[in-house]
Amino acid sequence: MVSLIAGELERELTELIINVCNITDVQPDDLHPNIPLIGPDSPLGLDSLDAVEIVAAIQKNYNIRIDAQETSRVVLKSIRTLADFIKSQNSSS
Repeated sequence: MVSLIAGELERELTELIINVCNITDVQPDDLHPNIPLIGPDSPLGLDSLDAVEIVAAIQKNYNIRIDAQETSRVVLKSIRTLADFIKSQNSSS
């Protein structure tokens, strides 16, 4: 169960993404929760392989499921959309 408030969850997710994707030139405080995570608009330079790693880490750490490719595209739009998805999954379980 996720019991973190929104800002704490977003920070935790930012740190997780930085670690999972081996991002060395960015600090968690440098990232706004609404920046694009994946694709050409992402300042992090993350691609579809990074998305797979992020989904696997999220599913493992938060015990939730991100199923369809379309769902993952929406969920991984930003750190905020990812945090909102985790909160919604935990409140409905």
